[in-house]
Amino acid sequence: MIKVGILGANGRMGRVLIEAVQLSDKAMLGAAIVRESSDWKGKDAGELAGTGRLNNAIVALDDIDNNDIDVMIDFTLAQALECNLEWCKQHKIPMVIGTTGLNDAQKQALEFAAGDIPIVFAANYSVGVNLLLKLVEQTARVMGDTADIEIIETHHRFKKDAPSGTAVALGEQIAQTLDRDLQQCAVYGREGDTGEREQKTIGFATVRAGDVVGDHTVLFADIGERIELTHKASSRLTFAKGAVVAAGWVVNKPAGLYSMQDVLSL
Repeated sequence: MIKVGILGANGRMGRVLIEAVQLSDKAMLGAAIVRESSDWKGKDAGELAGTGRLNNAIVALDDIDNNDIDVMIDFTLAQALECNLEWCKQHKIPMVIGTTGLNDAQKQALEFAAGDIPIVFAANYSVGVNLLLKLVEQTARVMGDTADIEIIETHHRFKKDAPSGTAVALGEQIAQTLDRDLQQCAVYGREGDTGEREQKTIGFATVRAGDVVGDHTVLFADIGERIELTHKASSRLTFAKGAVVAAGWVVNKPAGLYSMQDVLSL
């Protein structure tokens, strides 16, 4: 049974990750980790997650005995990533990372760290979304040269980055399949007299509302027909369970940067 450390345990995903670890028969909670200044430090992790007492006291990163964890899960903010990577590199702890909205420097730090430790990095750990990525690739191969391609995503009002990491991953999958550069062909929203649509662009539309966990639709629209591929998530537990599966998979892997597609052998 693997011992899992959860960074940002007091966040929305952190609490659900604690629950997902409890539901797994292959993992146990090694450490629930919060900022040094957090009011939750020293309290019980089960009480934090609302799942009942676990007798796991919540700790700060510098208080961890690295023997308490076999793998670290990080769904925290982008600005915390480099610090978390450095700690795991120093202690030779594999990582599962679901943080989105990374800038170029943070992406570079991620790739650099993967030279020392095994890391699974994915914008989305849902099995269904990773299947959607494969379906999008297949559809792009058949229809991408003539269809107009639009990606529409909806998330809760609290999400801070846009478009979502999953929407970007879908766009990158399509662009790679069609030998396009997403940075050159992406269109993020439209307003005013935009002129006719350029066929080789990939459009993104973002909605932020209520408590929507995550909806993604990829539209391939040609003259006379269209295909819409949609995934809807109704619970964050879907992502958390996938992350725990990835944690079990990455523990004994050599250093390198892996995807959820690797974990699921897609």
